[in-house]
Amino acid sequence: MALTIFILRLAVCILAFPMYLLDFLGLWNWICKQWFPYFLARFTVMYNKQMESKKQELFSNLREFTGPSGKLSLLELGCGTGANFKFYPSGCQVTCVDPNPNFEKFLIKSIAQNRHLQFERFIVAAGENMHQVASGSMDVVVCTLVLCSVKNQEQILQEVCRVLRPGGAFYFMEHVADKPSTWNYFWQQVLDPVWYLLFDGCNLTRESWKALEKARFSKLKLQHLQAPLSWELVRPHIYGYAVK
Repeated sequence: MALTIFILRLAVCILAFPMYLLDFLGLWNWICKQWFPYFLARFTVMYNKQMESKKQELFSNLREFTGPSGKLSLLELGCGTGANFKFYPSGCQVTCVDPNPNFEKFLIKSIAQNRHLQFERFIVAAGENMHQVASGSMDVVVCTLVLCSVKNQEQILQEVCRVLRPGGAFYFMEHVADKPSTWNYFWQQVLDPVWYLLFDGCNLTRESWKALEKARFSKLKLQHLQAPLSWELVRPHIYGYAVK
């Protein structure tokens, strides 16, 4: 099986040689950062339509974590185009963090469409180093379809714990590796190297639940599901929340 995966990976990589050449020349990352927000703006419309009920379920108890101020301070990590905004409760104070500055104009559009929120600021930063966000300043941190592409999941979760107040919550919804016995897992293994380049560092084979289980949360509510998505490769999901 390993040899078959290697041969198929090699064939796919040969077909994707122009991308690898651009990456070698240092051009692909710049191109990807430019076009990826446009792709994501379209993808999230489809994703939200197919996952709406699960997102509503996930975010249904956000108000329970409202802090002493009486307002819910929420940080969205890897905010992208602001696809989650419509699921947040009215009056929520939202801070956005994303390493790609090209998302800002899409965020401005989403903010205009979600007047029920109080938008605080957009911070261009990687989740592994959110030094611009004060420790213990957030009631909730949210990340959806982000842990698949970060460089260091453990460091991200350490930062999440740092910015959360005691008793605050971390909400997540992520696509992950399928069960090793499935054909989907086989094709995830074959296509992962090219997928990583094509979709701005996204990994098909991450077992993100393991990092969450190891993180320093006092409570973890995590569920696996096969998401009702058109793209079978990203159907395996985890979702839930963890309390600091």
